[in-house]
Amino acid sequence: MMKSFLSDMATPVLHGLVMPTAIATKSSRKVAVIGAGAAGLVAARELRREGHNVVVFERSDRVGGTWVYDANVESDPMGLHPSRAIIHSSLYDSLRTNLPRQVMGFLDFPFVVRDGKDRDPRRFPGHREVLLYLEDFARHFELTGLIRFDTEVFHIGLVEEGKWILRSRKRTRTDTDAQDDLWIEAGEIYDAVVVCNGHYTEPRIAEIPGVETWPGKQMHSHNYRIPEPFRDQVVVLIGSSASAVDISMDIAVVAKEVHISSRSATPGEIGKLAGYDNMWLHSMVERAQEDGTVAFQDGSFAHVDVILHCTGYRYHFPFLEMRNILSVDDNRVGPLYKHIFPPSLAPWLSFIGLPFMVVPFPLFELQSRWVAGILSGRFTLPSEEEMMEDVKDFYSKIESAGWPKRYTHKMGDSQFVYNDWLATQCGCSGIEEWKIQMYHANRKNRVDRPKTYRDVWDDEHLILQADEYFRQYSNGGNM
Repeated sequence: MMKSFLSDMATPVLHGLVMPTAIATKSSRKVAVIGAGAAGLVAARELRREGHNVVVFERSDRVGGTWVYDANVESDPMGLHPSRAIIHSSLYDSLRTNLPRQVMGFLDFPFVVRDGKDRDPRRFPGHREVLLYLEDFARHFELTGLIRFDTEVFHIGLVEEGKWILRSRKRTRTDTDAQDDLWIEAGEIYDAVVVCNGHYTEPRIAEIPGVETWPGKQMHSHNYRIPEPFRDQVVVLIGSSASAVDISMDIAVVAKEVHISSRSATPGEIGKLAGYDNMWLHSMVERAQEDGTVAFQDGSFAHVDVILHCTGYRYHFPFLEMRNILSVDDNRVGPLYKHIFPPSLAPWLSFIGLPFMVVPFPLFELQSRWVAGILSGRFTLPSEEEMMEDVKDFYSKIESAGWPKRYTHKMGDSQFVYNDWLATQCGCSGIEEWKIQMYHANRKNRVDRPKTYRDVWDDEHLILQADEYFRQYSNGGNM
């Protein structure tokens, strides 16, 4: 059995931040958690630890959320049609983590190597190993009994006395075609709702002048799985995120040409990429033309078969009745206090997992621990007015920095200040210093060795620290 190293009410010492007032008596609430991916699983665990009555709603038949690989793709390659049959995951077959496993795991359930023929012992494992880790987590903490599988939530709205009506439909699978499955609808009342539905399903698309009459094919990376369909094709890939880098290298093996269009490309970087005979970096696309040509702002052009949008995703909550209290504006979900609570609905509605460019699992855990303690009354929030002032101040800082709204939930280095703040609110330890150092070392290595950073590194001293730290857990990860 694993021993937790997080005290439920440890004395806060981080950075001199002030703890919220603790309340002597705790209340148990009936809480609905939407989604059984990484965020939903850890939210369920923290809520149950705090004594709440928890029900997790998961529309698929297993845990894991976006980490459940589906070789199928949607019939709409752009993923934009409102009536499309949605495939939740955006994983591609070759995906490996871009963070070392030592920093990825939940705080008291490290992502250590486990024995088994299907396990992946690499420091940067493939996506199947991450799914197995999440299944291990759910099994170890006995979470599956809290989850209603094959149950889709289609409406959540406020009712009298500040409670929530949640309407769902449960699928009863048949032995024939999925279209013959039976759906049974139900409605229930909950004290609180914690939204953990992820944000890697609804594609964002680049706007390209002239693309309406361009004769080639367009698709979003949400529907990319394997490189073979791009064999002997000329591809323009739009984007420069981690998935764009991976996919460009993936398809370059089979494609005739790969042209990467990046907003962040500088004049000195533009041109053929070192180490490749068939890959070029360009500035942004200027326009697509009827003859099949795509022109770039740097003056170059290519005759293109496919435009592949690796342009990210939209936050999307189609089941949530927002009543003009909450909105999604250019991917800013707001107003939200600390990326979690709408001030006028706090603490009865919360969101786990909105920040991006983060180490996700530990951040989800700290957010969930804070939400669980607030719902029980062990911690308190500021007044609605104070929370709104905090949100306005945060938005003002973003605007002063010249950031677009779509970067509202982007964190990067600020994630560690945020994690420390959450840990202090919860009275628990924050992220270990060696993990932060390993995160920065990996980021530098990814820049220095974009093709090999997952297999070649220079931070062995930090790996030794991780090994020493994890010795408090059972040998070999058998928790």
